[in-house]
Amino acid sequence: MKEASPGYRPVTIFVVVIGVIALVALVTVAVVQNKPLTQKYKYGIVLDAGSSHTALYIYKWPAEKDNNTGRVTQANETCKVKGPGISSYASNPQGAGESLRACMLEAKKFIPASRQEETPLYLGATAGMRLLNMENASASDSVFKAVEEALDSYTFSYRGARLLTGLEEGAFGWVTVNYLDGRLTQGQKTIGALDLGGASTQISFVSPNFDGSESPNNLMMFRLYGNDYNLYSHSFLCYGKDQALRQTLAHQTQSGQSIVNDPCFHSKYSKVWEYSNLYDTPCVADRKPDNSPTNFTLNGSGNFQQCQQLIKSIFNFTQCKYSRCSFNGVFQPELQGSFGAFSAYYYVLDFLNLADTSRVSLEKAKDKLKEYCATPWPELQKQHPKTKEKYLSEYCFSGTYILTLLTEGYNFTADTYKEITVIGKMQGSDAGWTLGYMLNLTNMIPAEAPDRPPIAYPSYVSIMVITGIVLGIVLLFIVYTHSRTQCSNTQKIV
Repeated sequence: MKEASPGYRPVTIFVVVIGVIALVALVTVAVVQNKPLTQKYKYGIVLDAGSSHTALYIYKWPAEKDNNTGRVTQANETCKVKGPGISSYASNPQGAGESLRACMLEAKKFIPASRQEETPLYLGATAGMRLLNMENASASDSVFKAVEEALDSYTFSYRGARLLTGLEEGAFGWVTVNYLDGRLTQGQKTIGALDLGGASTQISFVSPNFDGSESPNNLMMFRLYGNDYNLYSHSFLCYGKDQALRQTLAHQTQSGQSIVNDPCFHSKYSKVWEYSNLYDTPCVADRKPDNSPTNFTLNGSGNFQQCQQLIKSIFNFTQCKYSRCSFNGVFQPELQGSFGAFSAYYYVLDFLNLADTSRVSLEKAKDKLKEYCATPWPELQKQHPKTKEKYLSEYCFSGTYILTLLTEGYNFTADTYKEITVIGKMQGSDAGWTLGYMLNLTNMIPAEAPDRPPIAYPSYVSIMVITGIVLGIVLLFIVYTHSRTQCSNTQKIV
C-alpha cells in the first residue's frame, strides 16, 4: 500500500500565500494611489480699472492641472482700491500708481512667495479711461505709464496694462458667466450677459441668426472647448448709470437755469451742482449752455413716471438703418434665451429688493420703484442710516434707469424680463469681465475639447481593485479545488 505524498501541501500553502500577498499589494497600491494629495495652486491677478473705482481680483487653479482641466475660481474677496478710478488722476498720474499700493500689498500677503514670480498680473481699464483717452490722449498715456511703473515694481509677473474696447469688455463678461456656470465645458446653450458700470453698459449674447454680415463691428467669434460661438456684443459709452445721470441733468439744464426740479430724486432732497463739474465729461461737454451761472440747485420731486420719461429723453429710438435696433441707431438681433445681469445691475436691484426676477415681475418692480421714489428724503435716511448719501440719493434714478434701459433700450418684455437672472457671485466668483479676460490671456480655455481617457481615474482604480479581488477569489477557489481533488485521490490509493 502506497502512502499519500505530502508534497502538495507545501505547494498549496506557498501558492495561497503568494496569491494573498499579490492581492493585498494590488489593493494597497490602488488605495494609496487614489489617496487625496495636498492641493497646490497657481494664481493670477487682474485689476479692473473702472470709471468710479479700481478693484483687484485674485484667481487660482490646481497647479497640476495648469491647462485644459484646471477649474479657475476667485481666491479672495475683492480688494477695492481706496479713492476714485485711475481716470480721475489725469492731473496727477503718479497718484494713480500709488493708489494701487494697498491692494497690491494684500495680494503679496495672500499669494505664497514661492508662487509670486510666476503669477501673471494684468490691469484692464474700461470706460472711464476710454473717456479720458477721448478727452486728453496724452493725459491717458501718462496715467497708464505711471500705473505700469508701479505694477512692474512688484514681484509678480507683470503682463501689462491696456485699454479694453467696449466689444472686449462685453465679450469677456459673457465668457465669465458661461464659464462659471459650466456651460462652455459641457457645450450647453449659453446665457447672455448684461453688464452695467458707471460710464458704460454692455449687452452680449449668442444669436443663431447673427453672422456679422449686417453689423460686423458687433461680432466676436470664439472657439471654446471644440464649440464655435458667434457672439453679438455692444458697449454703449456714456450709458453707465453715472454718465446717464449726467445726461439727464444736462437735458434739464439746457437753458442755464439756477433751479432744477428733478423727478428722479426724492422730495425734500436738495443738492447744489456746479455747472463746470456737471459738464466736465465728453458725454455732455458739448451741451454746456452759454452764459450759465456757476451753480444750480437740484430739488427732488420723487415721481417714477416722470423720471422714466426724463430718462427716455437720452435715448434715440427714431434712427435705425438696420433690420432692427436697440437705441441710438445700434443694430441688435432679436433677444435669445436667458441672461445674467451683473455689476451695477446687482448692486442697485439687490438694494431695492428687486433682484429676484422670478418672484418680482416687471410690473411689480415698477410698482415698488414708484413707492420707493415717492418716499421723502428724510424718511429714507432714517430707514437706511448706514448707507452713503451719494448712493442712497441715486437709487431711485438708478433703479428707474435700469428698468428703462432693459425694456425701452434692449427690448425686454414682461415675459423675457423673467429670463434675466441678477448675479452677484457665481460659484464663489464675482461676475464681470476680469475672469474671462484672464482666461483668454493665459489660454486656460482651449479651443478644442481636451482629450480624456475612456475611463475616469477613480473608476479605473475601482475596476482594478474589484478585478484583483475577483481574481484572488478565483485563485483561492482553484487551489481549494485542486487540494480537495488530491486529497480524494490519496484516500482512494490508501
